[in-house]
Amino acid sequence: MWKLKIGDGDSPWLRSTNNHVGRQTWEFNPLLGTPEELAAIEEARNSFTQNRFSNKHSSDLLMRLQFSGENLISSVLPQFKLEDSDDDVTDKIVENSLKRGLDFFSTLQAHDGHWPGDYAGPMFLLPGLIITLSITGALNTVLSEQHKHEMCRYLYNHQARHLS
Repeated sequence: MWKLKIGDGDSPWLRSTNNHVGRQTWEFNPLLGTPEELAAIEEARNSFTQNRFSNKHSSDLLMRLQFSGENLISSVLPQFKLEDSDDDVTDKIVENSLKRGLDFFSTLQAHDGHWPGDYAGPMFLLPGLIITLSITGALNTVLSEQHKHEMCRYLYNHQARHLS
């Protein structure tokens, strides 16, 4: 299972001038994850693949699944919908809505204070990385089999639909 590591510099490949604050790395560990977590991840992957032409963004589902167990909301505030009522918007409703929004975004915030997320640039950067690693003979040193597998999955999910 893949795990998002935040602010960690335990790799000889990583260098930092700010103690790795804001650094995001994904680490693969085949021993991580309960059967339920692995099933949820597989479901998210399958759903993304099936809907990749209508919804091209991953919505950071793997990160959100991980953070849902780490960044818990202390209490769930009631939701208020204006169309459900003829009442005016009160200070309490506004305060409640703001708190709900802050609670939601706090579940997406990393422990070092930043909001990690999917970077849509790999389609542009990935070929150069692969070519450079291949030319220098470092492809199999830098990229594990799991990394290569995920790169192939990424390229497959983002390739253009065949138009006939």
